Amino acid sequence: MCCQFSQVLSSSSCEIVMSDRTEQRICLRFCFRLGKTATEAHEMLQKAFKEEALSRTQVFEWYARFKRGEMSVEDHPHSGCLSTSCTDENVEKIQKQINEDRRYTTDKISEATGVSWSSCQWILTVDFNMRHAAAKFVPRLLTQDQKNTCLTLCQELKNQIESNQNILSKVITGDEGWCYGYDPQTKQASNQWKTPISPRPKKARQVRSNVKTMLIVFFDVRGIAHREFVPPGQTVNQEFYLEVLR
Repeated sequence: MCCQFSQVLSSSSCEIVMSDRTEQRICLRFCFRLGKTATEAHEMLQKAFKEEALSRTQVFEWYARFKRGEMSVEDHPHSGCLSTSCTDENVEKIQKQINEDRRYTTDKISEATGVSWSSCQWILTVDFNMRHAAAKFVPRLLTQDQKNTCLTLCQELKNQIESNQNILSKVITGDEGWCYGYDPQTKQASNQWKTPISPRPKKARQVRSNVKTMLIVFFDVRGIAHREFVPPGQTVNQEFYLEVLR
């Protein structure tokens, strides 16, 4: 009974995945007939289907088929996953490996479980409806305590602003950055009007100045409150900032 139920779920999920892929292939064929390039079609699929969009490699493979005159959006016949490989035991083995470390590749899972690579790929993508995605870079990873602290501070600031509308006028913040001795004029900035018979204007090629100095700026809601150039050779540390603040 459990095996039959598993087969029904597998068949249902497979139909959903194949239906979604067929829809994207129809869109690709439409883009191909409109004269869109494979790159343009791939970008449009990403906007429409987000994470479920076909990969760039798949898009180029289908475009190659269309260029050969094969306008069908159906897959070529293939054997698929063997029923002897997609057993409850193999599914459980692969599920255990995924729970242990989601960064495992199909090769690693196949080696650890003894299940063939194609069967592992089928179980992961069809039975589990999963895809191998790269991690997203974020500025930093916070612990739960750090998140709670940030939330508490934000709530306190929000309450202070609601009770005192002018509190931000008492806040001064600062920043620092490098300033160059001069910035070369861009080519666009040097444009000027000319007649068809007048010579084209010329300008000397310039590079960014090698002379630079650090600028410290403090500002509030009204604008710049104080600015100061750091003397050459001066180390910007706590003591220097204290002198600037005084």
